[in-house]
Amino acid sequence: MPVSWWIISAAAVVTLFAITAVPVSLLAGLIVAAVAVAVLLTLLLRYGAARVEVDAERLRAGRAVIERAHLGAAEALTGEAARNAFGRDCDPKAYLLLRSYAPGAVRVAINDPSDPTPYWVLATRHPERLAAALSGHSVTRS
Repeated sequence: MPVSWWIISAAAVVTLFAITAVPVSLLAGLIVAAVAVAVLLTLLLRYGAARVEVDAERLRAGRAVIERAHLGAAEALTGEAARNAFGRDCDPKAYLLLRSYAPGAVRVAINDPSDPTPYWVLATRHPERLAAALSGHSVTRS
């Protein structure tokens, strides 16, 4: 997760504390701030916890897993191509792992005839490295 998201979250907690503690009470402000911290931590950690891992047998992207035998070509996408892959150029049947803070993506073709998903698009900070790992037999984590 970007540091700026943590800073914005901390500012939101301080603001919620202040707008509750001043007119009501210090205890009410602390309770509201504690609840806000718990909610924000849960949301930020869950959103940022999506991992992309490649090993010799499979590709894991968030909760989804697919055997490498069913993977086709992997294409690294950056800039406008990455933005379009998640929007205008996206097939509705594609599997997407979107992390809005990641600047790049990798599109991986799916060669499994029983799978209706034509490809996966995975947001990553290192699209070239992930595409290389998917093309070869190396292992990586993003």
